Amino acid sequence: MRFLYVAPRYHTNQIPIMKGLKERGHTVCFLSHYAGRVEDYSCLTPEIVGYSKIFEAIDRFYVKVLHRNDPKAADRKLLCGFPPIFRLAGKIRKYKPDVAVIRERSVYSMVAYLICRRYRIPAILYNQSPLWVEEKNDLPHRLVRSLTPRVRMTPVTGKPGPGLVREKDAFFVPFVAEAKLSPEEKEYHTDGVIRIFAVGKYEKRKNILMLAEAVKELSDRYAVHLTAAGECSTEFHRQYYARVEQYVMQNGLQDNIELLQNLSRSEMEREYAGADLFVIPSTLEPASISQIEAMAFSLPVICSDTNGTACYVKEGHNGRQFRDNDKEALKEAIESFLKAPSSIREMGRNSYQDVTTLYRFEDYYEGIETCMKALRNGDCHEGL
Repeated sequence: MRFLYVAPRYHTNQIPIMKGLKERGHTVCFLSHYAGRVEDYSCLTPEIVGYSKIFEAIDRFYVKVLHRNDPKAADRKLLCGFPPIFRLAGKIRKYKPDVAVIRERSVYSMVAYLICRRYRIPAILYNQSPLWVEEKNDLPHRLVRSLTPRVRMTPVTGKPGPGLVREKDAFFVPFVAEAKLSPEEKEYHTDGVIRIFAVGKYEKRKNILMLAEAVKELSDRYAVHLTAAGECSTEFHRQYYARVEQYVMQNGLQDNIELLQNLSRSEMEREYAGADLFVIPSTLEPASISQIEAMAFSLPVICSDTNGTACYVKEGHNGRQFRDNDKEALKEAIESFLKAPSSIREMGRNSYQDVTTLYRFEDYYEGIETCMKALRNGDCHEGL
């Protein structure tokens, strides 16, 4: 089959999916809005379609003038940005995909979906909203749903609760990772030091400073070392990085905390391999794949209880969850491993086993097939 992906960017964590599709004999085309600062194109090189020249002019004025002091202003394009329509339509028409996977409910994805409908290409929506969502049937939400694919896949399960419903045509399709380092091959807490690895852009929401503060307080009683790695590509990133670096220097934590920037894929894998424990301290995290990548290196994981992919971290099985944005709760979760280092190997083994049994490419592909079956069985004119 010919698969088409349309998304804001091609991310390195999509390599196992692209590789798996190609190994099964499928052809893949990836159209992205823009190119990320740190990406690995060893498996597939995306085509950068970009944004409409009109939108780019509006966006520059919005970001550089109207909201020049807002670190989130540049994210507006992910929701409101629209493509060069004829260029995007030409690429889709020329490629003639059998199925399209379109990322997010945004103006860009609406245009891509309408193009797919024009050429009778079946389309699946991919986003990171949970299966269980608040039911919203007002006119704006109905309009957005009508302009995006009916069948949706998500790597986030969420939980049932008051006022929440499971969408009829929404399906769980897991994040996937290639198993990298088994617990039998891995050495834990060498030299008696527990090594923590954390990943996240250098921005306030990622809570790297909060994690550094927790490590400082624990370092008085335990042999612990933190390595934090993240993207540092904007002025706002650099400001936050400087803030964390200043905290490390002022508190004499140079031997306990190391800050790394813009690592390549191979450099990231080296850090995963050398760590004992993975922590993702961010708040309001829709979904993060980094904990799945850490699990592939036999690492137990600590994440907040509001992280969309906290469903991959089972309490006491392969990690811990802490109350969102709560430093004391984060510190307690880390300390539970520092007090009982043997639990690191045990939970790391469970992490690795989950990757090899639950989060494989085969599990992703089965989810895609389920979505395609729903397209065939549904009352839609796209056809498969």
